[in-house]
Amino acid sequence: MSANQEKKTLVLKGIGVSPGIVIGKAYLFDPLDVQLSFYKLDDAALIPQEIQRFKNALKESERQLLEIQANLKKAKFNEPLYVIDVHILILRDKKFISRTMNYIRRLGINAEWAVRMMLDRYKKIFAGVEDTYISSRISDVQYVTQRILRNLSGKKGQTTWGFDDNVIVVAHDISPADTAQMKMEKVRGFATDIGGRTSHTAIVARSMEIPAVAGLDNITSLVQTADIIIIDGTSGLVIVNPYPDMLKRYEEKKIHYAAAKNEYLSHAKLPATTLDNYHVQIGGNIEFVEEIPTAIAHGAEYIGLYRTEFIYINSESLPTEEDHFNNYRQVVEAKELLWSTIRTFDLGGDKFPSNSRTAKEMNPQMGMRAIRFCLREIDLFKTQLRAIWRASAIGKVKILFPMISGIEEIREAKQLLQEAKDELVAEGVSVASAMEIGAMIEVPSAVVIADKLAGEVDFFSIGTNDLIQYALAIDRANEHLAYLYEPLHPAVLRLLKNVVDVAHKANIRVAMCGEMAGDPTCCLILLGMELDELSMSHLAIPRIKRIIRASSLQDAKVLLQNAMSFNVASEVRAYVQDYMTQHFPNEFQKEED
Repeated sequence: MSANQEKKTLVLKGIGVSPGIVIGKAYLFDPLDVQLSFYKLDDAALIPQEIQRFKNALKESERQLLEIQANLKKAKFNEPLYVIDVHILILRDKKFISRTMNYIRRLGINAEWAVRMMLDRYKKIFAGVEDTYISSRISDVQYVTQRILRNLSGKKGQTTWGFDDNVIVVAHDISPADTAQMKMEKVRGFATDIGGRTSHTAIVARSMEIPAVAGLDNITSLVQTADIIIIDGTSGLVIVNPYPDMLKRYEEKKIHYAAAKNEYLSHAKLPATTLDNYHVQIGGNIEFVEEIPTAIAHGAEYIGLYRTEFIYINSESLPTEEDHFNNYRQVVEAKELLWSTIRTFDLGGDKFPSNSRTAKEMNPQMGMRAIRFCLREIDLFKTQLRAIWRASAIGKVKILFPMISGIEEIREAKQLLQEAKDELVAEGVSVASAMEIGAMIEVPSAVVIADKLAGEVDFFSIGTNDLIQYALAIDRANEHLAYLYEPLHPAVLRLLKNVVDVAHKANIRVAMCGEMAGDPTCCLILLGMELDELSMSHLAIPRIKRIIRASSLQDAKVLLQNAMSFNVASEVRAYVQDYMTQHFPNEFQKEED
């Protein structure tokens, strides 16, 4: 028995953030944390020298990032390049630079101390931000400050390992810049203590199609470099030191997955039409224009959700109308897409550091955010609406208003949209003659009055991520309550069916753009409800299309009816999972013991 086989086998459950199966040796990534020295400058004459040292570290950090970016381009890893751009923008940020230098001057402290104080300042700014995707972006600032501190200390981050086999990188968290220094041709998977589907590790892994599992809590304390490790990014499992039979099973699963993946992509652009000729339009959710080519390649027929928040987060100052327009133009110019649905920004006032009028909220998830914030900050809102209208002259655009909870909100938003159009027409600017307007159904009150809302809009788009957490009174970001977040809960199914039925009675289309839309287990349940559109992460599209094409609407309706006869969420899930495993054995392999 080898040394590896003598080690205890561990099966860890995390969040599958990039699908696929890979087997290799673990490499425990050391981010080379700098041991910082904090000290006062005894002589004021040393301050200019300390400021220059800070400037030199900035210059060297940017040089390193540009080199990393160039290497990524050479390796044709284009998708994560925007993240490096974000880090460079932070390095060049005038406020970041000037405030750090002011700390050095005013407090007479060394550059390391001043940089650390700036990081603490940003942490306070990001604290309490309700959107988990946005709040997690503090990691950008942390990565940049860590790089500056490394260069101040003279340490260089060189990532090497002493074996040539496939490498599974295990880390607390990973920045794209770190991955660029990891000999990516050797890296086959990632496993991290923290993070979720929106973490940088997840974004980079999906763009490079490398299996990854995040949110494992303490894998870095359980794994040693050179341990044999299995990453199952589809089910969110990580197996450390698997025993021989398990290793063999996963070798077989890996072969199966690779074959299935190639087959999925070969059929990705076929329509999602059932055996009895019911057609579901399949779209892609994006946050960055760089994602569009990959979405199209995976079978997206349109963009069902363009999240515009990142335009604000990436900007050194509030984005102008031109900033908005330049982003939207790139989306609508894609000729392969039938249309693009642009969601107005889902941000809260606390996400704008320059806006001191908004107080910190006790419960920001239900606070001044999304449409509520837009209707309060009308100038910001109108800037975005004008840019969307301008983009409508280039390609087909639909507009989607988030977090609608009542008729007043949608009417006021529509009025502002009309005002923006009238202003542009008066200025002689080209706009579309009309634009479809949608309400995002993600608040329970919107479900209750869906029949009234249907008379105000052209379509509904169901945001299941928020709707489920509001309906079940759970915080989906709270890891201790994750077990309660159940899309197949009987209450959730009733809410969804009500929305679809009401929409169709009013002769408007209904889409779904939440994570549930791309969940293969839920696929036929949604088909049975007769949703018109499903929009999802591009990686989910081929599999969803394949399941729909191999099914009939009539069978899906029977499945839905039976599923809704259960009173307990666990019973619904067990029934649906058993049905899917029996009817699609190649798509749903039963979990191995």
